[in-house]
Amino acid sequence: MINKKRMGLGRGLGALLPEKQMEEEDAQSVETYEISVDGIETNPYQPRTNFDSEALNELKESIQVQGIIQPITVRRIGNVYQLISGERRLQASKLAGLSKIPAYIREATDQQMLEMGLIENIQRENLNPMEVALAYQRLLKECNIKQDELGSRVGKDRTTVNNYLRLLNLPEIIQTGLAEKKLSMGHARALLGIENEEVLLNTYREIIQKEYSVRKVEDLVREINAGAKPKKSTESSTSKSPKIVLEELQVRLSALFSKKVAVVADAKSKGEIKIPFGSKEELEEIIGKLKK
Repeated sequence: MINKKRMGLGRGLGALLPEKQMEEEDAQSVETYEISVDGIETNPYQPRTNFDSEALNELKESIQVQGIIQPITVRRIGNVYQLISGERRLQASKLAGLSKIPAYIREATDQQMLEMGLIENIQRENLNPMEVALAYQRLLKECNIKQDELGSRVGKDRTTVNNYLRLLNLPEIIQTGLAEKKLSMGHARALLGIENEEVLLNTYREIIQKEYSVRKVEDLVREINAGAKPKKSTESSTSKSPKIVLEELQVRLSALFSKKVAVVADAKSKGEIKIPFGSKEELEEIIGKLKK
């Protein structure tokens, strides 16, 4: 038999409950129950895929000293309980050797489970940027929350929410790098300013290889966008950055004139082509090739 006691509802989860349920619970304190940790199933709608083992161990040590400060939240399904929120607290409690854990018992549909689990994790957990972006996307698509409402539901301003959602437009390899903390949210936001995918991927690899700071990446992206923008109608021009085009032009001209030709240009693609010659005959030969 489970033990129960009355306890005030935490503000974070209280904000997520339906208005009718909140009105009912305003009139009285909320009961918490001591539930066996072995009788709790994990939340199938848990948005978090990775848990920091060091942080989990710190929470375990805190629980061993202070106990569970904030109860977990579950719903009853038959003879078992299914976790709504508090995955880290449940895992840390098991590591701490607890046999029972305090819990709120809620009635919740699958959609409410998803919404409460997503929002609580976004607000309380240190999710990586891609986990946050995917959680926002699920709230929009699976919980039918309008994008204009999403910011207020998760406690973030609209610009912040949009910045996370834009990460989903990045190539998969960059999304993976962001999830694995190979680059930061600041790096990713700067990379979103590059439209050409090949240039984007090359820039990403350069960032990883040379360990660029966010400021360096922002400067690099500005340089790329300040250069000659390729015409969309030409396939060869849309697939190469300005720097690559200049290098290839230099190689082609050097081969044409059998000399080391220098092509120099600034950020606005203004510059000069230098073709060396050692005699009047070589100059006339260069002029002849230019006329062809």
